[in-house]
Amino acid sequence: MKFLVLGCGMQGRAVIYDLLQSSDVQSVLAADVDLSGVEGAPLFQDDRFSQKVCDATNETALKNIMEEGFDVVVDMLPVPFARPVAEVAIAEGVHMVNSNYGKDVYDLHEQAKSADVTLFPECGLDPGIDLILCGEMLRYFDEIYELNSYGGGLPEPSAADNLLQYKITWTYEGVLKSYSDDAKLLKEGKRVDISYDALFDEENIHYVDVPGLGEMEATPNRDAFRFLEQMGIGDSCRTAGRYTLRWPGHAAVMRPFSRLGFLSTEPVREGLPSPRDFLKEVLEPKLQLGPRERDVIVIRVEAAGVKGGEEERVIQHVIDYRDLETGFTAMNRTVGYTASIMAQMIARGEISSRGVLSPLYDVPYGKFMEELSHRGITIN
Repeated sequence: MKFLVLGCGMQGRAVIYDLLQSSDVQSVLAADVDLSGVEGAPLFQDDRFSQKVCDATNETALKNIMEEGFDVVVDMLPVPFARPVAEVAIAEGVHMVNSNYGKDVYDLHEQAKSADVTLFPECGLDPGIDLILCGEMLRYFDEIYELNSYGGGLPEPSAADNLLQYKITWTYEGVLKSYSDDAKLLKEGKRVDISYDALFDEENIHYVDVPGLGEMEATPNRDAFRFLEQMGIGDSCRTAGRYTLRWPGHAAVMRPFSRLGFLSTEPVREGLPSPRDFLKEVLEPKLQLGPRERDVIVIRVEAAGVKGGEEERVIQHVIDYRDLETGFTAMNRTVGYTASIMAQMIARGEISSRGVLSPLYDVPYGKFMEELSHRGITIN
């Protein structure tokens, strides 16, 4: 099996590392405009590994590198590259995996199918593992009337030592953007719209108990209706939501920032940064994990419904911590390793459908969870 990994940031490096752990992998080529993250790195001292400079803004460069003959390209570049990489993959007959939301490539389904190519977006943590868990709920229940999905990347308790009780495990720009989006929930059959500046208000927060970690704070996260539609349970489901998990107290500190306009993207005056950009520049340096501090990732999917004529409630958790030996954070591991697992499943023929696939329907659940477990990622 031969793989091309586009993007050598932390998530891309986790993909490369995981691919090289498999004896079935013949070669891994890493490509990016900046290779400093992989050149000479001890983790990648392997004869099967090579690297090449590639500017993904250049379509010809993308075509040339994909022509070298790969089973799967794993795209770990920023979101704007998802579409052009997918289009070149179809043209060159190479399967593709990425960890981005699939909206940029959904309309390429028929093209990919005609080219006998698999495009598999949403192969990360959120989206990714969360959707795989939701897909298993769909298969398990005869009818679902409640579905709530939770996700959080945060410092382990001993490292939550600032007012926000938070440290960066993802891009802080991405975190603040998620805090700047309105949320849509379904409660007892009624749609609930929550403006972004009210996400942290007390009436919009609830608490869940996570095994081994204790009580966590849940705040609404974007649009639950899109996923109900994607899962085909919009008619039967009465309660649904997507939520961000943080340690208790985070919302109380964020609330005044949100209410006072610090998450706005509109510049205060011409030539000045937006309040959100200012907040990012001030807080980002203060919220970094220390070299021996660990982050923890939590995905929780909770469903209630009918199975065999009986009402049931099922809760699934996936939990992971930073690996201090490799340096990969839990976020790196759960995003990068998931993309690697999916890419290997496609290359082995364990995922054989063509077109644009979805983690909800197209992942062999038992095999995937077994692969996560082999990597020390806990499923409860």
